[in-house]
Amino acid sequence: MHYLLQLLFLLVSGYAIWLFSKNILRIRKNILLGKPEALNDQPGKRWKNMLLLALGQKKMFRNPTVAVLHLVVYAGFIIINIEMLEIMLDGILGTHRLFEKPLGKLYPLLINAFEVLALLVLLVCVVFLIRRNVLKLKRFISHDLDGWPRSDANYILITEIILMGLFLKMNAAETAMSSYHGESYLVSGYIVPIYQHMFSDVQLVWIEKTCWWLHILGIYAFLNYLPYSKHLHILLAFPNAYYARLKPVGEMHNMEQVQQEVKYMMQPELAPTGESAPMKFGAKDVMDLSWKNLMDAYSCTECGRCSAACPAHQTGKLLSPRKIMMDTRDRLEEVGKNIEKNGSFIEDGKQLINDYVSVEELRACTTCNACVQECPVSISPLDIIVELRRSLIMEDSNAPQEWNAMFSNIENNFAPWKLSPDDRDAWTREG
Repeated sequence: MHYLLQLLFLLVSGYAIWLFSKNILRIRKNILLGKPEALNDQPGKRWKNMLLLALGQKKMFRNPTVAVLHLVVYAGFIIINIEMLEIMLDGILGTHRLFEKPLGKLYPLLINAFEVLALLVLLVCVVFLIRRNVLKLKRFISHDLDGWPRSDANYILITEIILMGLFLKMNAAETAMSSYHGESYLVSGYIVPIYQHMFSDVQLVWIEKTCWWLHILGIYAFLNYLPYSKHLHILLAFPNAYYARLKPVGEMHNMEQVQQEVKYMMQPELAPTGESAPMKFGAKDVMDLSWKNLMDAYSCTECGRCSAACPAHQTGKLLSPRKIMMDTRDRLEEVGKNIEKNGSFIEDGKQLINDYVSVEELRACTTCNACVQECPVSISPLDIIVELRRSLIMEDSNAPQEWNAMFSNIENNFAPWKLSPDDRDAWTREG
């Protein structure tokens, strides 16, 4: 029986790790559908960004209370799961608390620290559930979260509560056995008298083993849920912060195709002879965006800080930067499944513009960069919005009449106003 459990553990572990790897590789493949973009300069600054934004959660601390609560969950999730190493080795080797003897007196100190963190994580998750479902903060009840996105957040919080509870119950059940001669742990020790009163040693063994198995299976289930959840940002926040664009916020990149056309107009002799491939301006679909834009979409935490800071969204416009990121991710998933099914992308009659993101949303953006400034994991919804708008205007000639008048004035008068360049300083001669 003992060896059968070891074999079962190996099979379950192998399958869980294989499935997770498969899904992560699928996501990587989808991200690489984007256009190439070089983002590997200034490595020192990039490592600093990653440490401050992803690990240190620097932007979260603009709201210290929420930041501390989030940090508790984050630290608890990372640190408590260090114990996963012992659990996995116990499962593989058929041992029990493998590190207890080698660590000696340090072991109970570590378990006590883990238990305190587990309790804090459990309590903070309850607070977050209340904020989302009872207090109903504005950014959590927005319609762009209707359906699965709202349920997703609740499922994760409930899963965290269950996992922390199993960890504490497992320790309590073992400590409550009459054969246990050590001291009770700091948090689970409060449950021990209840267990000793209610259960026999045989029952306690079953409780301990059941909690052990449910805990490890819960971790594996959580691991394989991540690729389908907004909580994928737990992993992607690190590369996303590292590969963040380092140019000043608000600086837009020029389109080389347009620069070349202007150059050829001024110096026709430089224009290439023969037919050239048709130029494409902006982005109509996810494949026209850069790989960084697509990584941004997968890294989105759906926290809503971008939309809460967006002046267009706050004044009742249709635009929600959070929805832009969710729409991009949904479309990318659809394109990825299309390629996986057919071997290459087969036109499905859809595109990111119109089918997912409307013209009204794109026109509402003021390009103020508030969404970029607020994002805790270095996402730029504005880059995607700008690329989609470029396609609307330069590919489809789809712009409001007011914009067309401005474009015409810039082309003819070199300024947004309908004034001849020769008369631009006329006001200085008046009076």
